[in-house]
Amino acid sequence: MREVILAEPGDFAEWRSAARSLLAGGVAPEDVSWRGGEDGASLFGDAVVAAPAGAVSLPRELLEIAERVICHRDPEVPARLYRIVWRAARDRQLLARTTDVEVDWLRKADKAIRRDVHKMHAFVRFRRLGEEGGRESFAAWFEPTHRILRLTAPFFQRRFYGMDWAIVTPDARAIWQGENLSYGPGGTKDEVPDSDIVEDQWRTYFGAIFNPARVKIDAMRAEMPRKYWKNLPEAQDIAPLLAGAEARVERMREAAVSLANPLTDKWRTRVPDELLLDDDVKTLGDVARAVDRCTRCPLYCNATQGVAGEGAKDARIMLVGEQPGDQEDLQGRPFVGPAGQVLNEVLEEAGLDRARLFLTNAVKHFKFEPRGKRRLHQNPTTGEIDICRWWLDKERAFVQPDLIVTLGASALRGVTGKSASIKSMRRSVHELEGGGKLVATIHPSFLLRLPDRERAAAERKAFVADLICARKLAA
Repeated sequence: MREVILAEPGDFAEWRSAARSLLAGGVAPEDVSWRGGEDGASLFGDAVVAAPAGAVSLPRELLEIAERVICHRDPEVPARLYRIVWRAARDRQLLARTTDVEVDWLRKADKAIRRDVHKMHAFVRFRRLGEEGGRESFAAWFEPTHRILRLTAPFFQRRFYGMDWAIVTPDARAIWQGENLSYGPGGTKDEVPDSDIVEDQWRTYFGAIFNPARVKIDAMRAEMPRKYWKNLPEAQDIAPLLAGAEARVERMREAAVSLANPLTDKWRTRVPDELLLDDDVKTLGDVARAVDRCTRCPLYCNATQGVAGEGAKDARIMLVGEQPGDQEDLQGRPFVGPAGQVLNEVLEEAGLDRARLFLTNAVKHFKFEPRGKRRLHQNPTTGEIDICRWWLDKERAFVQPDLIVTLGASALRGVTGKSASIKSMRRSVHELEGGGKLVATIHPSFLLRLPDRERAAAERKAFVADLICARKLAA
């Protein structure tokens, strides 16, 4: 019988070294006794002799899972992990056998560890200790379910790189000082201050973002179990917030914003009562005036004003977007909001002068969903796009561009009358019915929604290339 004594339970490097030696020596799981350092040695058994490094090959996924699962508090974990790696060394497809009892246990233990890591990331609360040498120092007390401190410390190192901190748990402590992350023995809650000024600010913020209309007690307790409440400063406010939730909902209903923009009626009084429709629309100026009185679809009800196209009347290139945004709706001009600023930058990069283009949208009124005082953009339906196509066709007839660049799928539908994906139409030049060519590309707002910087840079580069292609075609 071989005996393995782990000095530090949960230390993956120590367990891996012992397991590698046992595997290299061909020692079966039933011939190994695993003990914690606090248990002491038995009267029988042989010590494990280290085997040459790299003597055993195991699936990478298994090693990654084992590094997490070794942190589990179950005292049988080292032995069960060794049984699994013993089998995996002989069966490379072991982890794919989901009905296997040992594999099922491994997956569940891994899930428990990952959940505990998530909770620690979410519920650690630092208390300020002071400042020295221009760096603030903080400390936190946390009681994780398992021995996960070494798994979570790198997360806090990345997130709070510019301050010194210590996280104390019953099993161990992590200390980040200067540019050095170290570990030490466990401690007690008394080593960390009970509160500080930051907690008052956090409680104020928590109360401000608490939404009484979306209270789901069971879901909240599932995500933030009561065991963590004693160390959370905001927890003491949960009961009063829940008790007053119904009253706050009633106050929110009374203060709810109207769907219609309050400026709507003011803008409409500036437009003559006589409508210019169909055959009466003979110039681009007539289009601009008539669009503001259009009632062809329900979108006019809540928009501030209609937004017609603008630009050179003899432009060789027409850019067609989706619909006005919040700023366009208020200013009455296309592409003046955040997406318009991106478009201006890209046009400059592509060597196009905005003053020599004609810019418009497939839909002339802003479609939105109210959220408090904000108005959030909503995509127009195909029906709304088709109804508004009458105005777009009028603008095309007056400008007679040689080339139309559609920005987004809604614009593509507005110009062609057919639904098609940008991917299927991009990188090609298409002939339009009635003359002229079409180049399809993305809407500039798409770049604003990309969180990945590398992808955003690649998409922007492709967008510029599409506009350069349009410039060369028009030339």
